[in-house]
Amino acid sequence: MDNRRHPRFPVRFHSSFSSINVVSGNGILHNLSLCGCQISSAMHVRPGTGMELSIEASDNGPPILISQAIVRWSRDGRFGLEFLDLRETEWTKLQRLVKELEKEPYQRQIEDEQSWRAGRSRQ
Repeated sequence: MDNRRHPRFPVRFHSSFSSINVVSGNGILHNLSLCGCQISSAMHVRPGTGMELSIEASDNGPPILISQAIVRWSRDGRFGLEFLDLRETEWTKLQRLVKELEKEPYQRQIEDEQSWRAGRSRQ
């Protein structure tokens, strides 16, 4: 039984992470939620390591910056992060992203098509 407070969404975003004098690297972010994520990376990190995280959720927008996260587990080239602190603007961006991920895939596709058509009509 999964007792998580927030649902997780399967994603595949590029990410980068760093901690003071301990580790830094890049990875692929999976299973995003409002309070954490899973990252796959060649870099080995230890549980308990605090770090900053940058989530590249969009090709055309700025990354979401998590100013403080902690590694809760690490195994087989993956690790789980719990988000501890982020600025209000970053929290808003994360909430918007998760709200978008909550939509049914066909609903996102319809909205993308409507947005594309609206953009073409302005040209």
